[in-house]
Amino acid sequence: MNKEKRYEILSRLRANNPHPTTELNFSTPFELLIAVILSAQSTDVGVNKATDKLYPIANTPEAIYALGVEGLTHYIKTIGLFNAKAKNVIETCRILIEKHGSVVPESREHLEALPGVGRKTANVVLNTAFGWPTIAVDTHIYRVSNRTKLAMGKNVDKVEEKLLKVVPAEFKVDVHHWLILHGRYTCIARKPRCGSCIIEDLCEFKDKTE
Repeated sequence: MNKEKRYEILSRLRANNPHPTTELNFSTPFELLIAVILSAQSTDVGVNKATDKLYPIANTPEAIYALGVEGLTHYIKTIGLFNAKAKNVIETCRILIEKHGSVVPESREHLEALPGVGRKTANVVLNTAFGWPTIAVDTHIYRVSNRTKLAMGKNVDKVEEKLLKVVPAEFKVDVHHWLILHGRYTCIARKPRCGSCIIEDLCEFKDKTE
């Protein structure tokens, strides 16, 4: 895909959604961090249902840590892998309290040192909480990037590397959200909704649907 076509795709996505953000409910960087940890292999809707009950009761490292694994499990048991996630969240809270003054660090190195936080989670927090031009590549972004040929790669790391290289600076902060939402609601996995797609004429996917 040439840079002119890529620029037009991103321009249309921006015009359609000038101020995109995550669909996870949060009001602080800490709430976002916990929500993203919980969202692994789970839907944002499912996570929001859990955190909407949890956060009014406990939404700080100290308050969630005080719940303990068993107490936290009560709130997140409807989410996949809740046992492992409860342990990771409690340990993350302990580390935040003891090493970071209960503040979510604005540092990739420190974020990725937290239990349950990998590169993708760190990218989401750095981008959404702190405005970094990071691109967290999930299954939606991987699919959309390869299908449209916006940025092709054999794995999520390669797609992230390519996106960071080819996406102009003016789009980098928001492109993560545009591509996730596009993959979630339009360029869906089994049968993309090409007929209602705002970039259909620019997309290089060969097997477009009616």
